[in-house]
Amino acid sequence: MKARTAFLVLLTVGVVGTAAWLVFFSPVLGVRSIEIVGNVTVTGEEIKQRAGVADLHPLATVDLAGVESRVRGIRRLAGAKAERVWPGTLKIEVVERRPVAAVPVGDQVAVVDKQGVVIEVKTTVPPLLPLIKVDRPAEGDPALMAALQVIQVVPGSVAVRVKEVRAGTAEGVTLQLSDGRTVIWGGADRPKEKGRILTSLLRRERDATRYDVSSPDVVTLK
Repeated sequence: MKARTAFLVLLTVGVVGTAAWLVFFSPVLGVRSIEIVGNVTVTGEEIKQRAGVADLHPLATVDLAGVESRVRGIRRLAGAKAERVWPGTLKIEVVERRPVAAVPVGDQVAVVDKQGVVIEVKTTVPPLLPLIKVDRPAEGDPALMAALQVIQVVPGSVAVRVKEVRAGTAEGVTLQLSDGRTVIWGGADRPKEKGRILTSLLRRERDATRYDVSSPDVVTLK
């Protein structure tokens, strides 16, 4: 009986040990493919290279947090999520930064996302993106952040006509429309009221060239 028990124990240990070896050390359950999801402008190959996971590396021991951190190092990406898909696939889902404006930098322009993070630098302003002019164009600058926030809250019918945004301070945002009209927006406060009033004014008061909605309670035209 003792011999039989010892045999069963050894057999169990052997099975567990073999299973552990297959999962954690053997290439049998290694990474055979890397699936990239959510990328549009960033190539899958660039993401795979940044992930830094070798072929047939045991899937169970892939450092998912490390993969996510390395992939997020690509400036055009706002986020990354890695997960194991058994038996041999590493799935990486990414979120790309969406360009919302361009900011002058010397004789070039920096294309930025809603947080002011530079996505890329170009020689000219990309089509459909407004140009933001501030005194200190740097990530986190209050005036720049206010301008970016305003761009995102103006009504869609107005947003498509915004050619340039100027912000001397966080409370002094001005919009220059493509038809030459100027909108004094002010700060990023009370966006719904300002948007509703401005939309109505642009439709009814077409002869005006300057619309001041910085204080929705006292609107002025010129």
